[in-house]
Amino acid sequence: MSPNPRSAPRRERARAATIDEIKQTALALMRERGTVEVRFTDIARVMDMTPPALYRYFADRDELVSALIKDAYEGLGEAVAKARAEAPPGDIAAAWVAAGQAYRRWAHEEPQQFALILGMPLPDYAAPPDGSTSEAAGRAMAQLSSLFVEALHQGRLGPPRIREVHPAVELCARIKHEQHEVAVGPAHFQAMMHAWAALHGFTSLEANGHFAWMDPEARDALFLGQLRLAAEAAGLPVPA
Repeated sequence: MSPNPRSAPRRERARAATIDEIKQTALALMRERGTVEVRFTDIARVMDMTPPALYRYFADRDELVSALIKDAYEGLGEAVAKARAEAPPGDIAAAWVAAGQAYRRWAHEEPQQFALILGMPLPDYAAPPDGSTSEAAGRAMAQLSSLFVEALHQGRLGPPRIREVHPAVELCARIKHEQHEVAVGPAHFQAMMHAWAALHGFTSLEANGHFAWMDPEARDALFLGQLRLAAEAAGLPVPA
């Protein structure tokens, strides 16, 4: 008797649905507990499965965490890309503000995912050797770095405030250029890293409650000032 040609796709859909349920259950447990720890025993209990059954879908905890990390970076990248697309075409300053606001908003809406990818490293976690999590991170962060390339192509990328570049940073710039074709020089690569550090630093402090003593309007104003300051220091068009 010949096999049903529809059975394999059906099994694949069922497997994909179970994998998605495992990941969503892990995220729900993280949100419930306010942590990024993942335990197969807890996931299995919620899903009414035995812990060994989960190993049919993920080889170990690290493989599950890697899948969650990739999903988180994809979510962040999509949020920033959507915000950028809604900015007026060619308006680098507006796109920078939109991207920064989306980064901050996503951190507020997805605190566990934000902590998983941009917080303290998970104890005993080893990233996959195939580099898939690094590639996902690169795609997400490209939503920010590509603003510099776009500004360069428009002739609107001015000199950064800090132009001296340490040889070690120059080496990092060359490596990134070879890996991702970052089409800006070392000084602007350094400025790009400074801009991300400024954006992430504010977002991380706020996400961890360190600005809770300020009312929301004051935090919004402070954040916009941070984006303006970062743009000015980096040579990007400065938002109004």
